[in-house]
Amino acid sequence: MRALSIAATGMDAQQTRVEVISNNLANMNTTAYHARRAEFSDLHYQIARAAGASSATTGEVVPEGVQLGMGVRMASVSIDSTQGTLIATSGDLDVAIEGKGYIEVTLPSGESVYTRDGALKRSATGQIVNPDGYSIAGNLTIPDNAGQITINPEGEVLVSVDGEPAATSIGTIGLVTFSNAKGLEPLGGNLYRETEASGNPLTGIAGQDGRGTFRQGYLEESNVDVVQQIAALIEAQRGYELNSKVITAADQMMGATTQIR
Repeated sequence: MRALSIAATGMDAQQTRVEVISNNLANMNTTAYHARRAEFSDLHYQIARAAGASSATTGEVVPEGVQLGMGVRMASVSIDSTQGTLIATSGDLDVAIEGKGYIEVTLPSGESVYTRDGALKRSATGQIVNPDGYSIAGNLTIPDNAGQITINPEGEVLVSVDGEPAATSIGTIGLVTFSNAKGLEPLGGNLYRETEASGNPLTGIAGQDGRGTFRQGYLEESNVDVVQQIAALIEAQRGYELNSKVITAADQMMGATTQIR
């Protein structure tokens, strides 16, 4: 009986949906986290009678065919790229990206990865690094005698050095964009890697060519809508229960068939 396997695909789909929702809720307080959404598509169909075929009894073209669906499958997990709310932190090295773009981070292996997490830190050697200690592209270093640190909307880092009347620029934090940012591969730690789907990274100055700008003293919150996620969780739970009832009903029908004398 096909109903058993069809309902099983439905249960598997709803289970996957619950896993995606649980990950969203777990990251509701993760800086710059963008919520995910499970997307599905129907499986192939068994064609019992094709639409437009001729009737065997009258020879007339039938207006509708008979196509029997085989269930559902996972299509993708899409990312909601809507920007999260900006919250004030007053941190000198905290920067939120208003608009499109990612900060380039260099791993110890030399590989470039990308992040929207602007909770930057200062290492023991004065380098500007991400929360995991990976240096920001450009190898920006803050002098030991630096006082106030200013990061303007274009990403230029200015420091006030003791004994000098004017602030000194130590470099610029660039912004990287992609033709398809949803195609980036998530690595964990708020880091992403380019893929063939994302396209090549396009590095430039913040505020130019459609890139966002920096806002010092702020961080981007997660864009997870808790109410929406809870509603989706309830819907997925109901869908799982309904598919399990289909399996129970199909099993009872098969049992009734075997009892026919």
